[in-house]
Amino acid sequence: MVKPDELIVDIAARVESGQSSQMSLTVVTGGAVITGRLAPESVWRTRVAEVLKDSDQLAEFASVFDAPVKREGPPTHLHFHVARIIQGTVGVPETGGMYRVAIEDVSAWTVGDFSYS
Repeated sequence: MVKPDELIVDIAARVESGQSSQMSLTVVTGGAVITGRLAPESVWRTRVAEVLKDSDQLAEFASVFDAPVKREGPPTHLHFHVARIIQGTVGVPETGGMYRVAIEDVSAWTVGDFSYS
């Protein structure tokens, strides 16, 4: 079992405890670069549920994300919103997306949100 970086676990814990969505982070995971703002898991779940509810084909899955968060111990995942996967000189999607990344899968990270032009 991989022991996650204590610094990134502390950052995730502060985001969770403060219910803040202002912390920007860029991570490398599985060869992909994801950049954006972190959100508390409960906020992230609510936003994903809202998107699913608006879909005729996917509305039935919204209840999975509406379920209360039951976690003990330190955070195990980062919850990005307004995030992009950086590929070359562009970010996908341009408007930002919602990503959940296992902390143990993060191989590199930096504070801040990468811009692109």
